[in-house]
Amino acid sequence: MGWLFLKVLLVGVSFLGFLYPLVDFSISGKTDQKPNFVIILADDMGWGDLGANWAETKDTANLDKMASEGMRFVDFHSAASTCSPSRASLLTGRLGLRNGVTHNFAVTSVGGLPLNETTLAEVLQQAGYVTGMIGKWHLGHHGSYHPNFRGFDYYFGIPYSHDMGCTDTPGYNHPPCPACPQGDGPSRNSERDCYTDVALPLYENLNIVEQPVNLSSLAQKYAEKATQFIQHASASGRPFLLYVGLAHMHVPLSVTQLSADPQGPRPYNAGLREMDSLVGQIKDKVDHTAKESTFLWFTGDNGPWTQKCELAGSVGPFTGSWQVHQGGSPAKQTTWEGGHRVPALAYWPGRVPVNVTSTALLSVLDIFPTVVALARASLPQSRHFDGRDASEVLFGRSQTGHTVLFHPNSGAAGEYGALQTVRLEHYKAFYVTGGARACDGSIGPEQRHEPPLIFSLEDDPAERVPLDRGGAQYQTVLPKVRKALTDVLQDMADDNISRADYTQDPSVAPCCNPYQTACRCHTA
Repeated sequence: MGWLFLKVLLVGVSFLGFLYPLVDFSISGKTDQKPNFVIILADDMGWGDLGANWAETKDTANLDKMASEGMRFVDFHSAASTCSPSRASLLTGRLGLRNGVTHNFAVTSVGGLPLNETTLAEVLQQAGYVTGMIGKWHLGHHGSYHPNFRGFDYYFGIPYSHDMGCTDTPGYNHPPCPACPQGDGPSRNSERDCYTDVALPLYENLNIVEQPVNLSSLAQKYAEKATQFIQHASASGRPFLLYVGLAHMHVPLSVTQLSADPQGPRPYNAGLREMDSLVGQIKDKVDHTAKESTFLWFTGDNGPWTQKCELAGSVGPFTGSWQVHQGGSPAKQTTWEGGHRVPALAYWPGRVPVNVTSTALLSVLDIFPTVVALARASLPQSRHFDGRDASEVLFGRSQTGHTVLFHPNSGAAGEYGALQTVRLEHYKAFYVTGGARACDGSIGPEQRHEPPLIFSLEDDPAERVPLDRGGAQYQTVLPKVRKALTDVLQDMADDNISRADYTQDPSVAPCCNPYQTACRCHTA
C-alpha cells in the first residue's frame, strides 16, 4: 500500500473532527480544457420519487429544478436491480456476466469487483483527472478492492449499505433494528436482518475514522466533503471526476429531518427532502466553481425496496401488475420495470439543452462509455461493453438510444446475473418471473416461461397483461427477442470475462478496534 500514500498528503487540518487528507493537486495548468464529471447515484430511489416524473411527489425541489435546467430521461434503467451489480456496471460499462459481479458483497467478503476489470476512475486517472469518491462503495473493501486501489485518489464513505452494521442512531427500518450494544453485554439479536456484531464503519481513504457511523450527520458530512473536493479540484486546474454514492433512499432512514408536527412529512418524505438538499448543495458548488465545464449526472442504482412498506419509494405507473397478482413485490431485486427503471437527469449549462425530456432507451451502463468519450480518453482494450456513448442524446442531436437492453436476474428469480429478461424497443420479454418479498411478507413463486411472456410497454407500462402468444404482434416480436438473446450470449462467449471472489472470512470485516464491543472506536 506504500505507493498510495505517495499520492495522498496527510495534513493536520481538522475537518468535521477528522484528520483531513488533502489530495495532491500539484499538476496544475489548464491545457486541453477537458470537462469535469460529477456522478450522483441514489440508492433504492423509485422512478416516482422524482417530482418531475410523478406529480404526486412534492419533496424534490432541487432535483426538479435541475430537470428544468437540463435533460430528464424517462426510459432510463439501472444495469441490475440490486446494489453491487448495478455499481459494478456503472464503473465498468459491462453487465455482471462480463465483469463478474452478479450479486451483493457481504461484510465478510474477501473479494470485490475483479481486479482485472478497469474502472471509470482508473481510465480517467490515466487521462490526467483527479478522482474522488464520496459515499457507499459496495464493491469490496478488503485489501486491493478498496476504492483507493480502484482509481480513486480520495475516498470518504461507507464500504457497503448502511444497514450492514449497527449504529448508535439506527433510524427507521422495517422491522426495526437495535442500536449497537454497549459494554460487554450480549451482541446478538433475534432479528436475522439486523447486524449487531460489527458496527458500521466510516472510512477516509484507508482509515476507519468512525465506528459506528452517526447516521444523523452522515448526509451533511457527505455534502461538506463533496463540496470541498470540488473546490480543491477546480482551483488546481486539473479536470476531476467525483462519484457520489448516496445513502438515500436505502433503509434505515435518518431521523434528522422529522418534524414534531404530526401532520409533517413521513420518514420517507423527510428522507427525500434531505437527499434533495444534499444534491442541491453539490450542484450549487458546481455552479459557483466550474459551471460551464462540469457535467452532472444524477440517477439511481435500482428501484424501491417495497418489502420495507411505508419506508420504500414509489414506482410511479410501473406497478408490475402481473406479478402483483401472482404475489410478491415487482420492484427491487426483480426485472419488472419497478426494479430497474430509475430517475435520471443530466445537467451541463451550455451543452445539455434546457428543460428537455428524453424518451431514449438508456442505461447506467452508458455512463462509462459516454464519460470516457467526453473526456477524450480511450476505452480499455480486449473487452466488450454493454453500454454505448450517449453524447448525441445528451446534446439534443438524437432521440435514439438502445434497441435492446438486458435486465439480469437480481435475486428474485433465476440464477444470479442470468439474462432472462429482454427489452426490445418498446417490448419486454420474460423467460422467468418471480416476486421479491412484498410488504405483506408474500413472495411470488418462481415461474419459467417458454415461450416467454411479452408485454408492450407502450400500451401497458404497468405490465398488466402479456401479449397473446397466438397473436400476430407476439409472433413478430418473438424471433427478434430470441435472436437478440442468442447474439449477446455468443458475444459474451467471445469476450474476456471476469469472475468475482464471493468467499467470506469473518477476519476481513472492517474493525478499527477488535477489543471493543462491535469494534467501537472514534478517532480524531
